Amino acid sequence: MHFDDRLETVLRLPDSGDGLARIQYRQLIDILGRLPGDVHSEAVDAGLARIEALSARIPVADRARLLRQPLQPLTNPRLLCLLAQAEPDVASAAIGAARLGDAEWLALIPELPVRARGILRHRRDLSAPVETLLERLGIRDRALPPIAEPCGEAATGSGPAISADQEYISGDVLELLDFVDDPPPPTSLSEWAQARAAKEHAALAAASAAPVSASSADAGIGAIVRRIEEFRKAREAKGVPEPGTDAPRLPLGDTAPVRLAVAVDFATDPEGRITWADGPCAPAVFGLNLTVTGEEGIGDHALGTAIRHRLPLRAARLRVFGAPAVSGEWQVDAVPQFDPMGGRFIGYCGRMRRSTAAPLDLPASTSGEADRMREILHELRTPANAIQVAAEIIQQQLYGPAPHEYRALAAAIAGDCAHILAGFEELDRLVKLETGALTLDAGECDLAQVLAQTITRLRAWTDPRRSGFAVDPATTSPALPVRVDRAETEHLVWRLFAALAGATAPDEVLSLSWTHEGGRAMVHVTLPSALASRERDDLFGTPPGERGQALSAGMFGIGFTLRLAAAEAAAAGGGLRREHNTLCLWLPDLTPAGTGNSTVENYSR
Repeated sequence: MHFDDRLETVLRLPDSGDGLARIQYRQLIDILGRLPGDVHSEAVDAGLARIEALSARIPVADRARLLRQPLQPLTNPRLLCLLAQAEPDVASAAIGAARLGDAEWLALIPELPVRARGILRHRRDLSAPVETLLERLGIRDRALPPIAEPCGEAATGSGPAISADQEYISGDVLELLDFVDDPPPPTSLSEWAQARAAKEHAALAAASAAPVSASSADAGIGAIVRRIEEFRKAREAKGVPEPGTDAPRLPLGDTAPVRLAVAVDFATDPEGRITWADGPCAPAVFGLNLTVTGEEGIGDHALGTAIRHRLPLRAARLRVFGAPAVSGEWQVDAVPQFDPMGGRFIGYCGRMRRSTAAPLDLPASTSGEADRMREILHELRTPANAIQVAAEIIQQQLYGPAPHEYRALAAAIAGDCAHILAGFEELDRLVKLETGALTLDAGECDLAQVLAQTITRLRAWTDPRRSGFAVDPATTSPALPVRVDRAETEHLVWRLFAALAGATAPDEVLSLSWTHEGGRAMVHVTLPSALASRERDDLFGTPPGERGQALSAGMFGIGFTLRLAAAEAAAAGGGLRREHNTLCLWLPDLTPAGTGNSTVENYSR
């Protein structure tokens, strides 16, 4: 024996939020729509009452959209009668989804509102008895014969014939035409024509009573022209605002700014000449020969040499001379392509992208741009938080048991959302630090102790790979007090050294030293070979496609992590810069320079 308690289960669900209300509305329509019309029970009555209550909360467009979605056909005349009494969009969607027999239609049509019967007449799958009933009730879709246009004085006034005809217009027709009088029945096609004629004559009378003044229209257009002239004169007197400001203005008379291409996908022939490109600037680079315009960019080989040897191109330097949209420094990433049939070299396929050094010439971000960035981050956090909460509900089975496969997927989704939210927090912190909206807390701590503890924590990662940091005792101070809060210092040091440790190769040891120098606490650490090979301006950049490493504290790559560490150091009164193949970090010192050195343990292999 089977018991169907789906309706009771849906009625027990909470409908506190808008989303839950829409879900419950959809489920009730789906369940009640399958029931026969003669089924009566307390649960069915409660379900219909709940649909009426939810209809007052859910907008009309959403209810109509839910009814138009793929559902089981509505076979319940009782539910259809309820939905047909709703707004026109909802009634149209419900009648379109209804699948009733002839007997059910014949019993239901007299109970439908006039508007719903008018919607029903557009269905082409009704049987002859149903169409006959609709025709007998007066809901017919026939073209009216053209009404002779009254001429002369009869066009300006309402004739007595129209006034007399209005007395015989039925309530159904007046309801459709929004009349307010209370006429007696019956309904017929002639009454419909008389009502339409009465309404058109009333509109003509109103139009003749209040003619449009041409002079007033001319005055309105003249006022607009004068305002435009005043705006242009005021703008010429004040001058054009400088680019990069947040002052709103209309670009009247301005030339269109040159839009620089950021990236171009391309393909070349065996000689290195571009034969295909994608994007709006593709014609400007079509035919460009990479072997002629290349600079040194792949180790010790020139770009042309690399192409002749069929080597992959990785961040190869390229200078383009031509249209303003594509002129300037580029970096090329491409791979050689070979004929799958004969193995013949057929060219390169890759992408040209602007060098990361190009943004250095742009004006600094204003506070308005920083505010907009924080608003964007807020908009991104909202859906990420919602997804994380939903995943945790499934993983923890807060609303009921869930399969283990779903729980595992939900746990992975929750972890990804947490990783994304952490990245948003770092991006928000960088924006605040670079715009001066956030400063590090002042305090006191021993930077040497923080460095030693951080290196010890990192040994769990570095020891199995025989990498890490080698402290030079000859150039290391036993204590290094700084004017920065300890928690802020620990975050900064961990962010920096975790990123460096994650970039080291196996058997790669980085030299580390710290000392007092000119009233500052100086920390020098050798860059890993993977970072030392980067250009000077690329170290703190984020190349396209770069992802955070396993030990790196950020999700945007090591370049972003180093940039955030530099911003934190600058906010504390210090800085972070590159000196050849060494990274130098300095923070404000608490003790004078010249403190003696002592032997320090080598914290890593």
